[in-house]
Amino acid sequence: MTVASSTFPQPVTRIAAGTPEFKRITRAMIFGGFSTFSLLYSIQPLLPLLALQFQLTPAQSSWALSISTLSLAVSLLISSAISERIGRKPMMVAALALAAVATGLCALTEDFAQLLVLRALLGFALGGMPAVAVAYMGEELEASSMGLAVGLYIAGSAFGGMLGRLQSALLSEYFHWRTAMVAMGLAGIYAAWEFWRSLPAERHFKPAAQVGESLRKGVRLHLADSGLRMLFCLGFILTGCFVSMYNYMGYRLQAAPFGFSQSTAGTIALMYVLGMGSSVWVGRLVDRIGRRGVLWIVLLVMMAGLLLSLSNSLFIMIPGLALYTFGFFAAHSVASSWVARRAQGYKAVASALYLCFYYIGSSLVGSYTGVIWASHGWAGVVMLLGGILGVGLMITLRLRTLLPVVAA
Repeated sequence: MTVASSTFPQPVTRIAAGTPEFKRITRAMIFGGFSTFSLLYSIQPLLPLLALQFQLTPAQSSWALSISTLSLAVSLLISSAISERIGRKPMMVAALALAAVATGLCALTEDFAQLLVLRALLGFALGGMPAVAVAYMGEELEASSMGLAVGLYIAGSAFGGMLGRLQSALLSEYFHWRTAMVAMGLAGIYAAWEFWRSLPAERHFKPAAQVGESLRKGVRLHLADSGLRMLFCLGFILTGCFVSMYNYMGYRLQAAPFGFSQSTAGTIALMYVLGMGSSVWVGRLVDRIGRRGVLWIVLLVMMAGLLLSLSNSLFIMIPGLALYTFGFFAAHSVASSWVARRAQGYKAVASALYLCFYYIGSSLVGSYTGVIWASHGWAGVVMLLGGILGVGLMITLRLRTLLPVVAA
């Protein structure tokens, strides 16, 4: 007597590229990445305007962004631990919705201190999206599809960063920066709805019995891995250098010899189109030849772009900024997907640790670069960032010889 195969539980296969489920996941992640970066970085082109309105130095005004990235870094580990209990999708939906509301409320602030409080709350809310997103993809997708999926997610992030900066720069010049905050908040609410309706529910997620215990074990496990420690440090370096470039390039373009307007200087965010392309391109390349042979090359591209930014000729400086942006998004795509693949369990905690270092770098390096800009000008900025990127290059060369824990 034979028993129908349907009486046995069927294994749940992981999702491969090209399937309808994969398309739903990438659609949701594009919206999620878009909203995260647009809400977080829409304040960046407004830094010179805020400095003028509230009588702040460039380093002081940079805290409108740095406080968000710092609170986000703190939130990441907490949010990832909670997601180990309640699930990935509920955590991400709540993060996007709450951050959108906090952005809209920024329009009601009466002074810079109130703005900083809301920006800190925004960053803390957003912590539930970035780390959990990569963990979700690491659990649900086939390994061979991971590079492309993360690349598309980061492409959505790049598009959000670009559009958020452009929209806030234009609206602040022709209307008011408060109008820009309202518009960004409404866009964030729509993105949260699209994310919720597109993302499939988890199929491989297993809730942890104790949130605090899973966080403690995950942190101890991942910090014991020298490869992950190097990737965490690389995240600190990458975002610290990238945010510093865009924090103070606006000041440079509005000063002599350029004298650009607020909205014209804000158009440098169009460079994020290159970031969108580079993250998808490098994701496909990694799926073919591996991360080890790619990461150090895109760091060199980033360094070349930094050197070209020294020129006072727009015909040299703008291509340099393009190379810098291309290299950053490519490097971040490779490093973040490598963390998700290398982590042995507690993947959300691993991604959270990477992004914790990533956003701490944004806060600390991004603010300190303002001091260097005020005292030594753009040449000092390039020297500082060049030295930091040099450390990053040494890390990538060391990663080439790293013994794999899993297929990397």
